[in-house]
Amino acid sequence: MTDRRLAIDAWESLFRAQHEVFHEISADFVGPELTQAEYDVLLTVTRAPEQTARLRDVTSRMLISQPSVSRLVDRMVERGLVSKCPDPDDGRGALVRATDDGAAQFRRIALSHGASIAERMACLTDEELAQLRDLTSKLRRNTPPEC
Repeated sequence: MTDRRLAIDAWESLFRAQHEVFHEISADFVGPELTQAEYDVLLTVTRAPEQTARLRDVTSRMLISQPSVSRLVDRMVERGLVSKCPDPDDGRGALVRATDDGAAQFRRIALSHGASIAERMACLTDEELAQLRDLTSKLRRNTPPEC
């Protein structure tokens, strides 16, 4: 059986670490190019084949509600960062595609943002980074308590 106090301490430490690291690296998004939410949309879209993703896939990777993602994507269409069209395979769905300008802005920020993340995480060894990735993936899988 899991030690309840240890579980709470581990959770609090994970939460505080995430909050502190997130606060530090959010400085990468203070300029006028992309907001952090726009970057997250473009991260999903540019990694997809032909830089095109279903809106529902973008939504599933975001930490905000579906209506908020839809409004965000609409604002990004207005800014020329992405295009949006009906999904031919799903009459109710939409496809989101990075424009050349959106992909270029994403790449510019991704270089510095990736460097910020690597610098902040440099206090961990490669083995520890792999262990952290694996442990957080295990937590995210929603497995039963006996995982």
